[in-house]
Amino acid sequence: METLNQILETEIFTLGTYTLKISQLASILIIIIVTKGILWIIKKAFFHKNIFSKIDAGSSYALLKFIKYVVWIIAIALVLESIGVKVTLLLAGSAALLVGIGLGLQQTFNDVISGIILLSERSIEVGDVLEIDGDVVIIESIGLRTSKAMNRDDISIIIPNSLITTSKVINWSHQSHQTRFKIHVGVAYGSDVDVVIKVLEESTFEHSEFHDRKLIEARLLGFGASSLDFQLLFFSANIFRIGKIKSDIRRRINKNFIENNIIIAFPQMDLHLKSNYSDKPQHK
Repeated sequence: METLNQILETEIFTLGTYTLKISQLASILIIIIVTKGILWIIKKAFFHKNIFSKIDAGSSYALLKFIKYVVWIIAIALVLESIGVKVTLLLAGSAALLVGIGLGLQQTFNDVISGIILLSERSIEVGDVLEIDGDVVIIESIGLRTSKAMNRDDISIIIPNSLITTSKVINWSHQSHQTRFKIHVGVAYGSDVDVVIKVLEESTFEHSEFHDRKLIEARLLGFGASSLDFQLLFFSANIFRIGKIKSDIRRRINKNFIENNIIIAFPQMDLHLKSNYSDKPQHK
């Protein structure tokens, strides 16, 4: 036992009056191992079938992430204490330095606070489909400072959390199981309106991704400068890949318009030229 105590009291590193002993290093390793063990147990408990069954996957992820950060903050504080650093004195003595760092890292702190809000408020969760600045993305993970998302081009995007909390964000996943979408088309004047409406609706019926046949509706919106303007309304549950669905329906509309001799309008302009030339008598 005495030999073990001597080994633990052996100095590894010395800097001025400060010394790092094997016992302190062992304490650090034990704290890290225990922290990882606690987080592993918590993670297994969260995703166990019989535990927290009433919490959805997004909420479980947010709560687990928040607990993870809290546990690691406590672990880091214990590590500092184990090597002889008084956390309370450190914070009090470095107040001025922390103010300077805070000013320099203001945006970073803003992102961190926004991350805490997202994880605790759970207004945005993993798997949600968002529209941010006109770009539609699906959230893959929510971190303390940034969130990872993927857009419709399968490109991974890193989004600062402050952008989500301060910008106008449309959360498509907060809608019902289906969302209404629109397709606009203009046809030439002289076309049979009833036939056009019928073709538009039947073109949507041919696609497998629409929801509820009764909710599909085509409307005559107005009389444009060069066309009769129509709007096709339909519901779909496939929100993230709606661009492809709209493209497929447009292809069917174009094909059915050709078969029914319906012409898609294009801008036209009649140009009238008026000559101001007049014959004047010539003087000899």
